[in-house]
Amino acid sequence: MQLHLLFLLATGLYISGCNQSANNNQTTSTTTPTTPSTEEQSVETANGSAFKKEGSLAFVSKSGADTLRKIDIQLAQTDKQREDGLMYRKSMSDDQGMLFIFPDMEERSFWMKNTYISLDIIYIDDKMEIVSIQKYATPLSEQSLPSFKKAQYVLEVTGGFADKYHIAYGDKIAYTKL
Repeated sequence: MQLHLLFLLATGLYISGCNQSANNNQTTSTTTPTTPSTEEQSVETANGSAFKKEGSLAFVSKSGADTLRKIDIQLAQTDKQREDGLMYRKSMSDDQGMLFIFPDMEERSFWMKNTYISLDIIYIDDKMEIVSIQKYATPLSEQSLPSFKKAQYVLEVTGGFADKYHIAYGDKIAYTKL
């Protein structure tokens, strides 16, 4: 809790300094405004990272006949990326997700510590088949959310996504990296 208050204080001081700097620039600057760069246009999250599209993913029905939904994905491939996941992020759109890629098949378990948005956690095996789904994971909970079966991939999407788009056990995924 103290860390959270410290973060709010630091954010307030930063914003205050930016406003003061902007006011100073307003009175002394004679240059014309420029279009913000792509970096400035991206919205940063509390942990300093914004969603970064690194690929796309499609959900394919059990029958293989229908594509149920396509989304943009950010990849978590290293231990550090997998450890950070979606922690501290305040929002994520319905067409985004984070795909965790592990080097092997194991029973997995995730938790929601320091995660502020409700998520559906989708466990996927090495054949790209969904083996289990933990729906509507409670934000900030330290409760273990196991896969119950071996999985090599884990996909986090917004809470309610699986119900909204009829994603279920046995459906498959296909993804491409950029």
